[in-house]
Amino acid sequence: MLAWCTWPLTSLTVNHFRVFIVWQRFSFARSSLTEKPTSDKMNIMKSDILDAGLLKSIEGKKHELDKFRPFSPEIVRKLDEQFTLEWTYNSNALEGNTLSLQETELVINRGITIGNKTLKEHFEAINHKDGIQFLYDFVKKRKGLGLNTILELHKIIYKNISNIDAGHYRRSNVRIVGAIHIPPSAFKIQGLMNEFMEWYYNNKAKLSIVELAALIHYKLVHIHPFVDGNGRTARLLMNLILIQNAYPPAVILNIDRKKYYRVLKEADREHYNNFVNFIGRSIERSLLIYLNALKSKGDAEDKYGYISLKDAAKLCNYGMEYLSYLARTGKLKAVKFQRNWMTTREAIMDYSAMNTL
Repeated sequence: MLAWCTWPLTSLTVNHFRVFIVWQRFSFARSSLTEKPTSDKMNIMKSDILDAGLLKSIEGKKHELDKFRPFSPEIVRKLDEQFTLEWTYNSNALEGNTLSLQETELVINRGITIGNKTLKEHFEAINHKDGIQFLYDFVKKRKGLGLNTILELHKIIYKNISNIDAGHYRRSNVRIVGAIHIPPSAFKIQGLMNEFMEWYYNNKAKLSIVELAALIHYKLVHIHPFVDGNGRTARLLMNLILIQNAYPPAVILNIDRKKYYRVLKEADREHYNNFVNFIGRSIERSLLIYLNALKSKGDAEDKYGYISLKDAAKLCNYGMEYLSYLARTGKLKAVKFQRNWMTTREAIMDYSAMNTL
């Protein structure tokens, strides 16, 4: 990805190497901040880092979704196709892949090569689709999560891009451009990943599924165990947790790229709330997509039906611009589709009741 590209130690000049040695000594001196096992920080987390209202909304929608089970095979097929395309496009775009949504569809579904696009970008799209299929196959087999699962995921998404690094922890130290966090030294990766897995099994029954999935994502990116592909692997792993627990996959939209990296940086400063809530709203969006696809077409009063902010403005005393502000700041329950915020009648009524509009 552009903002998270890494520099292998082997590419440094002699002068840069001297600078690196100074940085290396400094980083060891401040190991409690940069290289201490991330599980230590995570262990102090409480289960209230996710907004209570958002958690209630997500769990309520999940309960409604479960009422529709078993889903129609045709609806499942269409939703899987929709999410595979959207998920693949957005996850790769976050990393700097320039294939458009339409071009991604041509590559992964029709095997068409796009002119003026690199071979690497084509492999990223194909491999990510294969990674998604790996998740669903893994869940069907009811296997338990292990480090080999993560290595296999990375091997799939990095196949034909760098077969030397695919499925292997990095063997060099790296820096994340634009980040305040310095990834741990390469020789510490194996130990940190062991602690990562220990943290998962110690906390999987203590945290909500939303918090667990979000923190799994953050912790893996924080450790940065691979030379490249950490973000894609983390987002796939996050969704493995969700799918295992009968949630739809969450898609982090490329149009929210700046906010995504901002809340990741805030998490590096041990302010986790905004990151977890950001992931929570992505999960809520996916639940709404599923509910909208499954609900009765004749139920015009369905409380999970989407309405635009223009229509929402007719239900209250505020205009579209102010409702947009409320949506962006999380004060009004809303989800983003493409570049447009959508909300529900339920959300407008809740906000009106609390604020006496």
